Amino acid sequence: MATKLDKAIKRELVLGEKTYTITIAPEGLKAVEKGKRNGRELTWESIVHGGPAAT
Repeated sequence: MATKLDKAIKRELVLGEKTYTITIAPEGLKAVEKGKRNGRELTWESIVHGGPAAT
């Protein structure tokens, strides 16, 4: 049985020489370069249905 996603989970990801903070939340996914404030966001709706991505 899967665990319900009821709060945000943060993980660190290294791609090449850059480090990102990935947040998996009930609203969707967010990837932000470490040390920065703004990043890319995707709602679950856009992921599941293939709609336009939020930024």
